[in-house]
Amino acid sequence: MTSRELAFLSFVPDDDGDPGEALRRGIRQFRHAEELGYDSGWVRVRHFEPFLSSPLTFLTAVAQVTERMHLGTGVLPMRYEDPIRTAEDAATVDLLSGGRLELGLSGGIAPLAGVLDEVFGTTHRGFDGEAQERIRRFRCALAGQPVAHAAGPFSTLPAGTDLRVTPHAPGLADRVWYGPGSVRSARRAGEQGMDLQLSTLNSEDTGSTFEEGQADQVHAYRQARAAAAAASGRCLRDPRIAVGRIVLPLLSAADREAHRGFLDFYTSRMDERGRPRQGGAPIQFSRIHAGSVDEIVDGLSRDPALAEATTISVTLPAPGGEAAHARVLETVATSIAPQLGWSASA
Repeated sequence: MTSRELAFLSFVPDDDGDPGEALRRGIRQFRHAEELGYDSGWVRVRHFEPFLSSPLTFLTAVAQVTERMHLGTGVLPMRYEDPIRTAEDAATVDLLSGGRLELGLSGGIAPLAGVLDEVFGTTHRGFDGEAQERIRRFRCALAGQPVAHAAGPFSTLPAGTDLRVTPHAPGLADRVWYGPGSVRSARRAGEQGMDLQLSTLNSEDTGSTFEEGQADQVHAYRQARAAAAAASGRCLRDPRIAVGRIVLPLLSAADREAHRGFLDFYTSRMDERGRPRQGGAPIQFSRIHAGSVDEIVDGLSRDPALAEATTISVTLPAPGGEAAHARVLETVATSIAPQLGWSASA
């Protein structure tokens, strides 16, 4: 079996109305995961909710107390990010971390535009058009391409200078991922040469199972990436594909109690195919892999999308608490991931 990397994804939730302590808990979680051998740790981005809203600031702090593990965003909603300022922040974090930053991007959640456009500004391009334009500018800035031209003197720079984002972080432009929710967006990520970061949500319901839908996304992505490389004459490295799954080992009464509320919430809101019981947008959520180690390994081993992954990503639910999340990370690292092709020494 090909060796895979092991990752986790956290909301960094504010469980008790103490946001400072929530951030400190998040830092402890990253340190613990590195000690367990995880290859990377990722954070969700949520505005106006009791979760992490400033990921690059947080990862700067994490970088100072970790040494090896890569640190990533899952994902930056680029429709509402300034591409140049975000590129400056990202390059700074990458340099401070010793080249360990991984940038997961997405357009954002289109149904929220009715609220967020009023906060971050409207656009004549439409939601997707604006998101893609900002992603393009962001990636150009990371690559060190000029973002403007100073016809006259600009502060300390002479007239005629091409303005580029500083500081420049070599290699960061090659560590950009895209989080698709559909075959169409996965194909576009392949055409643009980004790595692929599949989450626990599909933004389309094709009638297939959730896992089969994501396997279709992976296949469309690979085909588009290969075609784009052939058309350009470039030789691209093999793509990195991360697949996120909610994994909840229930090995004790404490585990069952910690995750009972989340499991009850999920089953009351979603049908057996991961579709909202109340209807609405045609979306699907992944199943929750909860139970014994053997049950979880069996379920993940039969996942057609996970079979395509180069990285297994454990998605931690927002509720549960610090101790329960630590037990999840420990059980996955010691008992589950090794049976799925991961080795800490790799």
